[in-house]
Amino acid sequence: MEYFLELVFSGLTRGSIYALIALGYTMVYGIIGLINFAHGEVYMIGAFTALIVATVLNMYGLPLPAVLILASVAAIIWAAAYGFTIERLAYRPLRGAPRLSPLISAIGMSIFLQNYVMLAQTPNFLPFPELIPEPAFLERFASMVGTTDLAILTVTSVVMILLTLMIKFTRTGKAMRATAQDQTMAFLVGVNVDTVISITFITGSSLAAIGGVLIASHIGQINFYIGFIAGIKAFTAAVLGGIGSIPGAVLGSFVLGLTESFATGYVSSAYEDVFAFSLLVLILIFRPAGLLGKATIEKV
Repeated sequence: MEYFLELVFSGLTRGSIYALIALGYTMVYGIIGLINFAHGEVYMIGAFTALIVATVLNMYGLPLPAVLILASVAAIIWAAAYGFTIERLAYRPLRGAPRLSPLISAIGMSIFLQNYVMLAQTPNFLPFPELIPEPAFLERFASMVGTTDLAILTVTSVVMILLTLMIKFTRTGKAMRATAQDQTMAFLVGVNVDTVISITFITGSSLAAIGGVLIASHIGQINFYIGFIAGIKAFTAAVLGGIGSIPGAVLGSFVLGLTESFATGYVSSAYEDVFAFSLLVLILIFRPAGLLGKATIEKV
């Protein structure tokens, strides 16, 4: 039973990280119908930013909570700046172009950012400091859930609640929903569509940065390629839940995380990806719109 619970917590932890990244994919797709394949690299850049800031702050002997907060804030700001810049440079000029053009631009931006970080840092794995201490009251549960697991689950839950409240009740959230429903009509009623799209990229990038900091502290190492792997998994989760649906992205992330965890625990870690993508294929065959997605009917 203890091993089963350990796998459950492991799956929920994986799912939480996938959810933080998948939300960026599904929000951008919901607004402009574009798959931002450079989103995983923004996640990776957030983790590297936190590593650099944490290393500098540790040299000055700051307490661990302060290092965690400052490194996380720096990662969020820097990743948000990258998200904003990527949208302005790689996607906005192609807004009215054929759908294949922004897709190629997204892939090109992903490859560029990977190589840029590889040259600026190193192709090797770098150790990431453990920014989240282990409190005494969790020692008896250490075999099932660690501090980073608990932190990831807690932060993800808070972020989901705040994001839901923002989209439902704030002026910006209403503008996002209007733009997602019909860009032309949203523009006609006074919504600044370009600003809404930029805010969407900034929001998604900020969430990815939070995920980058948490998972890097959890695993203890990073390199330039972690964004590609995490991005593909998060994209898979978004498709599982229904691309364009925020609740779907969250549900798909947890389904994928639990699937990988139990496949690793009861079969073999070598088959982790096999089970994950087999699940994706089955969902696409029997429910192409995803678990919570709605099938669209095109009139011809």
